[in-house]
Amino acid sequence: MLGMKKTYYIDIGSGEISQSRSSSAWNYKISASDEEIIRLREKFEQNYSTDWQNFFRAHVPYVQYHYDRENDAQDKTLLEIYKTIHELGDADAKKHIETMGILPDL
Repeated sequence: MLGMKKTYYIDIGSGEISQSRSSSAWNYKISASDEEIIRLREKFEQNYSTDWQNFFRAHVPYVQYHYDRENDAQDKTLLEIYKTIHELGDADAKKHIETMGILPDL
């Protein structure tokens, strides 16, 4: 059984997860257990790590975006983040992600 749910505010761009609505800008409001937040944080950390790999690889001009595994990994992780936020999000979060059309199973 998952633990008690708490409200969190998520900023996709910075990867920030906060329990304070007014501490910074946020895109999505979710309700998650401690275990779910740990998994979401791990996804953000994985995305951040891949982003740094992409930064360094950006200086290799002959590798096109669609042939670059690091870009594929970042795209996949970002989709996992959106899927998790859709699962845990409030009605506005779910609706916004659905209108983006990025999750094929919706």
